Formats: sequence, C-alpha cells, structure tokens
Amino acid sequence: MGTHFHLLFREINPGGISRFMKKLITAYAMYFNIRNHRSGALFEGRFRAQHITSDAHLKYLYSYIHLNPVEHIEPNWKDEGIKNLTRTMRYLTDYQYSSFLDYSGTRRPQAAILKATDFPNYFRRKNGFIREILSWLRFHPEKPLSY
Repeated sequence: MGTHFHLLFREINPGGISRFMKKLITAYAMYFNIRNHRSGALFEGRFRAQHITSDAHLKYLYSYIHLNPVEHIEPNWKDEGIKNLTRTMRYLTDYQYSSFLDYSGTRRPQAAILKATDFPNYFRRKNGFIREILSWLRFHPEKPLSY
C-alpha cells in the first residue's frame, strides 16, 4: 500500500510487538533516508494496534488485510461491489507485497517470515483461503431503497 501497511502478529512477550515495531520503523526510515538522500522523520505518530479478542475478528482480519490492495484498482469496491472479479483476482495474484500469494499456495522465499502454525487453521487447504476471499469480493452492497 502506498501510504500504510498491515501486519498481523501474535505477541509472545509482553511489549514485544511495540519493541519490534519501533525497530522496524526506525530501520526502514534509516534505509529510506539513505536511499533518497534525505533526513528526518518518515512516519507520523505512533503505529496503531488492535488487540484481537475473538476468533471471528481474527478470521475477518485475514480477509481485510489481503483485500486491502484491491483499492488500488477499485477504490470504491466496498461500497459499490467489484466490477470485474477476474481482473481483481489477477491483480491480487500479481501483487507481490502481500502474503496473499503464500496463503493461496504460491511458494516463494518471502514465506519464511510467516508462521501460520501460530494462528488458527482457518484454511486447511489453499482453496479454503481463496473461497473466503471470493466470498468477500462477490458481496454486493444492498442498493438504497428508492421512494
């Protein structure tokens, strides 16, 4: 995403996610500043985190995070529905900056940072993940009633 990113973590030690995010954001800002011959802060404010307390919320986040890139090609899809499902699925399978590929069965080196066993096994097979994503993409908001 051009302006933000989403990460889903399971905290092992108290405060571990906050320490990790501080290191990640600092390291990336340093890299970005050197690469672009600039200095100063890159991120504004603290990172936002949500503590997930229900299984339903956690399962929803898998779809939310993996569907976020759809806004690049269909900015209003959540309100208006998907106009071209084939194009959208092609975009998701071509988008390299997401774990969508890993959960849908594509083997690649980036999967080394994923530890799916730390999360519930919602998608026993890759087609279970794809089915879940498609169910969100096929959703069509109700048309407003005309009086």
